[in-house]
Parts: sequence; structure tokens; C-alpha cells
Amino acid sequence: MAVFFTSDTHFGHGGARGLYRRPFGSVAAMDAAMLERWNATVTPDDEVWHLGDFALGLADAAMAGLLSRLHGRKHLVTGNNDPPATTTLAGWSSVQHYAEIQQDGLGLVLCHCPFRSWRNMGRGWLNLHGHSHGRLTPMPRQVDVGVDVWDFRPVTLARIIAEKRPRARATRSS
Repeated sequence: MAVFFTSDTHFGHGGARGLYRRPFGSVAAMDAAMLERWNATVTPDDEVWHLGDFALGLADAAMAGLLSRLHGRKHLVTGNNDPPATTTLAGWSSVQHYAEIQQDGLGLVLCHCPFRSWRNMGRGWLNLHGHSHGRLTPMPRQVDVGVDVWDFRPVTLARIIAEKRPRARATRSS
């Protein structure tokens, strides 16, 4: 089982295409590409921490159907665009505003928004976050795991560490 991190999918959100310069011709194409890339990356036995802003503008049933088609055991760390219709979906293994986990020998602080300081930051813990869509210069030991930074797919901690400093924008292919 692998563990992945992602954020700011904004499934169903037409404004995300323009606001974040996403390279898709339509919302349907964006959603289909992110679903395909997620499932090509994550197996059904893997675990995914989604750090907020899952979907906007989708009917409850459509959102539930989408969540059920995404591979993995999914945890939601809520974002500013995750209303009760999102947080109460049956497909989440857990829902919280903040989480601290240990992964590959590292302590991780997970939250939708980036922090200026966080618990154990002086002891090497990383702050994984979303919200900024690759537009915020990170502090040391802080990483934006949003789809706009990581080719519109979830990312492992090993890849985050290997790249040390993620790209400013995702690959512009669809």
C-alpha cells in the first residue's frame, strides 16, 4: 500500500480552469483527466490524503459517484470550499480540519492552508498543504500538494522529497 497526497481538485468547478490556467478545454475534460490520472497513479489498496477543495458545483449524487470511482482509501482534510455536502459523503474514510501523521519516518502536518509555523517544524516535520495552487513561495519544509503543481494527480512523499522543490506549475498536457 502506498500513501498519496493531493489537494484542490475542484471537480466540477468551471472557474478553476480560468483562475488557475488549467489546460483543459472544458470542465468535463478537466474532471475526466483528473479522474484518469488519479486512477492511473493510485491503486484501490492505496491511501490518499486529500487536503481540501474536492469539488464545487456538482450535485450531491454526482459528487458521491465521482468519489466512489476514485481509487484508494480516501481521507479529507477540509478546505475552504468543502461544504457539508462534501464532508458528509460516505466515501471518505475520515474527515478532519487538520491532521498529523507519520510517513516514511517523517512527521507530517496536513492542512488545507499553508502555515507560517507548525508543530515540530524545528524537528524536521513537513507541512503539506493546498489552497495556493502553486502560486505561493513555500517556506523550507513546506510543500503545496495541489493538483496544479503535480500534473493533476496525487503525489507520494518519496516523490515530493526526491524533487525537493516542486515545479511552479503543472505540465501543460491533457
